[in-house]
Amino acid sequence: MSRMAAAHTPLDEHRPPLGLRERKKLKTRTAIRRAMYRLTTEQGYEATTVEQIAAAAEVSPSTVFRYFPTKEDIVLADEYDEAVERALRTRPVDEPPLDSLRVILTAAVSRMLENEPQEMRLRTKLMAEVPALRARMTESMAETSQSLARPLADRAGRDPGDLEARVFAASVMGALREALLYWAERDQRDDLVALVNRTLDTLEGRPGL
Repeated sequence: MSRMAAAHTPLDEHRPPLGLRERKKLKTRTAIRRAMYRLTTEQGYEATTVEQIAAAAEVSPSTVFRYFPTKEDIVLADEYDEAVERALRTRPVDEPPLDSLRVILTAAVSRMLENEPQEMRLRTKLMAEVPALRARMTESMAETSQSLARPLADRAGRDPGDLEARVFAASVMGALREALLYWAERDQRDDLVALVNRTLDTLEGRPGL
């Protein structure tokens, strides 16, 4: 997606302005993540400790754990989950759910590739290479699927814990996980947005096989 096309996306719609406290928290989270990425690039994931990350970000180890419960979360956590759920709630209620998620997820991937390309590449590389990260990635995406199932159920007038909504959201997030791992395993040569679209085509019954 070009910079012009990515200038305004569904992720921006109805985005509430951040207050001073939220901006400070975001600044701290960003500093911790950037310290993690820099140290990991220099010395590897396993050799990088939370204490080193805290020192590089100029915070205490307890502050790191307050923002990120585990070391794996520093790599995997981002600011997009709430934005994706919020964006899903703004889509037309009569739009097919997979169409809604296609618009939102491709926008999210485009935004990450535009705003933090090196971090995105390192993150997915680590997901593919580090077993602990791959396991935590699966847990994290399961949590995200639950947050997406709620607005999907609401749109359909169903119970928030509706089984079909949960299965559908989990299927989409599981497919997205495979697209990210596929991209990393192929040395990130492919167009990731195109891979996400191919992935969703498969769920839509157009696998191209």
